[in-house]
Amino acid sequence: MSRFNDLLNKKAVALKYDERQSAAPVVVASGMGHLAEKMVEIANETGVPVYEDNSLATVLSQLNLGTEIPEELYKAVVDIYAYFLHFVPGSTLEKEPIEQEPEETPEEAPATAPDIDETDAQ
Repeated sequence: MSRFNDLLNKKAVALKYDERQSAAPVVVASGMGHLAEKMVEIANETGVPVYEDNSLATVLSQLNLGTEIPEELYKAVVDIYAYFLHFVPGSTLEKEPIEQEPEETPEEAPATAPDIDETDAQ
């Protein structure tokens, strides 16, 4: 794919979260193509963390400015905010595959494992 096509497909979304003003992060800027590239460039220059996830950017870019992110995206955005806890200014954070723990063999498994209701964990 050419650089031009790459640029056309680029998307960027800026989120802001202020717990005093809203219950969830809000879309404060969104752009495609050259505008998206410029948003990332300015963020990098000013020390704003950048996280690359084209799929999430595609979904978020469909929201109107000033819109809170939908509840279905809370986990994805919380994971990104948590990832930023380790942010070093001047670096670009890219989505990396989450490494999964190897499955335990029966002899390595604990004798009793607590039941976990996933709805409680979220």
